[in-house]
Amino acid sequence: MAGRFISFEGGEGSGKSTQSRLLAERLKSLGQAVVLTREPGGTPGAEAVRNLLVNGAADRWSPWAEACLVNAARADHVERIIRPALTQGAWVICDRFIDSTRAYQGAGKGLDDADLCDLHAKVTGNLWPDLTLVLNLPPTTGLGRAGVRGGGEDRFESHDGGFHERVAAFFARLPAAESARCHGFDASLPMDTLANAIAARVLP
Repeated sequence: MAGRFISFEGGEGSGKSTQSRLLAERLKSLGQAVVLTREPGGTPGAEAVRNLLVNGAADRWSPWAEACLVNAARADHVERIIRPALTQGAWVICDRFIDSTRAYQGAGKGLDDADLCDLHAKVTGNLWPDLTLVLNLPPTTGLGRAGVRGGGEDRFESHDGGFHERVAAFFARLPAAESARCHGFDASLPMDTLANAIAARVLP
């Protein structure tokens, strides 16, 4: 199997990190080279930007300031981690990518989707995942899970309910709107059941 770029998307508490890890482990067990990474983050510089984005008050940044920080982190991440791995034939599995920007800063905070996609194209050379796996879950359920998880980094969780509903609505319609790339899954399924469904979609 040749390397592919796969992103996991979804709202707070939807299980992206867990499912990303499980898929990476499955691919490695099949002898594949896999890079498991996340956004914002993935490089030392991008992780420093992550700290600015996920901590502090909900209104710490304006929507465009937030979008610029996300894209600054992504530019470094793509240049230093993602593109080199893909060039070497590895699979790249990323916990969030461009669709989180479209959902959070776009649908959630009102920035124009075309503007966000244009900025993404400029900072990444228009790199998009080969496959995007969208984990859909009602926001109240996801926020409840995230609250139990703890561990800080709760700036986005502290946004109001309307924000989380708009984000969830974006992710819910994404698989049908962009079906060539995006596939949706019910994130309320048991962890192993969901992992098997994802593997069945990813693996030949």
